Amino acid sequence: MLVGLPRSTATRTPRIPAAGPVLVPANKLDILERARILAVVNSPRFVDLPPIRIYAQLLDEGVYLASISTIYRVLAQNKQVKERRRLARHPARAIPELVATAPGQVFTWDITKLAGPITGKYFDCYVMIDIFSRYIVGAKVHPAESAILAAEMMTETFGIHGTPQVVHADRGTSMTSKTVAALLSDLEVTKSHSRPRVSNDNPYSEAWFKTLKFAPVFRERFASLGDARRFMDAFVEGYIHTHRHTDIGLNTPADVHYGLAAGKAAERSATLAEARARNPERFSTSLDPKILATPDAAWINKPVEAQEDEPKIAA
Repeated sequence: MLVGLPRSTATRTPRIPAAGPVLVPANKLDILERARILAVVNSPRFVDLPPIRIYAQLLDEGVYLASISTIYRVLAQNKQVKERRRLARHPARAIPELVATAPGQVFTWDITKLAGPITGKYFDCYVMIDIFSRYIVGAKVHPAESAILAAEMMTETFGIHGTPQVVHADRGTSMTSKTVAALLSDLEVTKSHSRPRVSNDNPYSEAWFKTLKFAPVFRERFASLGDARRFMDAFVEGYIHTHRHTDIGLNTPADVHYGLAAGKAAERSATLAEARARNPERFSTSLDPKILATPDAAWINKPVEAQEDEPKIAA
């Protein structure tokens, strides 16, 4: 240890590499293919999208660039992969457990602040989401938070998309108001609330607000109420029709909400089959990636017994 190394390390005999040529895997990408992947993901069209959404979008256009893991690996080798999300831990309490097996069953809603033209001025954005399809069924921007405005949004939303079985929200003032409670009671809709100070109990709304505010097009301030409304209308329209969501098989919310996902799945499968036929050595299985499968249910706090009842997939 006098030289700062363990005796086993100092006395270890170096391994002499075997003579002969180094075998290159048959499915290894060459330099040009790696360069093409970087060029595509860094192009103006895709530079703000993660690899899984680029993969899905190209697949919908009949183009197979590489597997999702390969795109991530190429980006990692070029130091272009970074995780920004933060994780939280919460104490165990009575947990709301909700499940939707089709669109129109469970809606979740919340309100977020949009900064106005000057410091201290904010607009309130009310957003309601169908948890099965991730479709934004209602989105309104108002100058203030109000239980009456919340009830008006719900009435309009239910008139367009139907009355759900359950409406879930956190414990904000408008969410727990008598006005909203009376409306839901009259419509025979079950009212559900998050645990106090536990944002994970309203994951769909919180995740969507993060998607909104981390988007490159999101503004730090809005010049007026009309400006904020125009922005939200455009953003929501783009989201429901172009955003390939990880948890719904990389489909768009509109495709799942209106029953178009099955047709998309068939088209994607055909594109993958063609790619496998061209380069079979680059595929380890004839099955389509699991990430392209649309789940049968969407949960808020899935109970342990339901997780145990899921079929186990052999390794």
